[in-house]
Amino acid sequence: MFHTLLGFALILTRVSAFFLVLPVFGWQAIPVRVKVAVTIILSVYFGMMMPLEMDHSGVSTTMAIVLLAGEAVYGLALGLIVVLLFSVVRLSGRIIEQQMGLTMARIVDPLTGEQGRPLSSLLEMIFILLFLSANGHHLFLVIISKSYQAFPPGTIPTIGPLVDGVVGTGSAMFVASLRLAAPMLAAFLILMVVLALLARLVPEMNILFISMPLRVGLGLFMVAAFIPFVSGFVGEMADWMAKLLPL
Repeated sequence: MFHTLLGFALILTRVSAFFLVLPVFGWQAIPVRVKVAVTIILSVYFGMMMPLEMDHSGVSTTMAIVLLAGEAVYGLALGLIVVLLFSVVRLSGRIIEQQMGLTMARIVDPLTGEQGRPLSSLLEMIFILLFLSANGHHLFLVIISKSYQAFPPGTIPTIGPLVDGVVGTGSAMFVASLRLAAPMLAAFLILMVVLALLARLVPEMNILFISMPLRVGLGLFMVAAFIPFVSGFVGEMADWMAKLLPL
């Protein structure tokens, strides 16, 4: 009996830790009862599909705590990698907002309940809708399934691959964000050069007065052209996960 309960507790700990920080599933807009029900159902499913790596019938309480802690750390590391990859579009949106002069704009994100910026939140919602429409949520189940193939329940995952995965994902997040925002940065750089030339050619023109609407208009136009790149990143994110997840 203790062996069965310990095995289910190990699986439940990893699944719960993973879905605790996971985008979409971890939103405050989703009721807690739904989260608990989905977590338990998935834990029961993986408990029937994934046998324990070793016999824990005589395991001590201290060893059980160590195993549970290892499952929690591994699940949180997997979820954190996914969160960092999801943050690419939001970070790109914030770079664009800074160029548009909208850094002071604040809204309350209805999904997370936290304060955010309007443009980055809009781009993130569009990206998540495209991700879900492409059945990207199935990728979360694939990640959990492959994690049990790499580290079956009852084994302690090594810290090295987890740290390398999180650090590598952080670097990839900044690189991908700058790459997505690069066309916008180039467009705003050209706009600044044009405004500087106008300031020299027409000194009586109030450049500071006309620069703000031009930056906002250019930003909105570039964001409209930016949407196809967001759609392309949906498929690219799956490739990043395959490379960075310690599976």
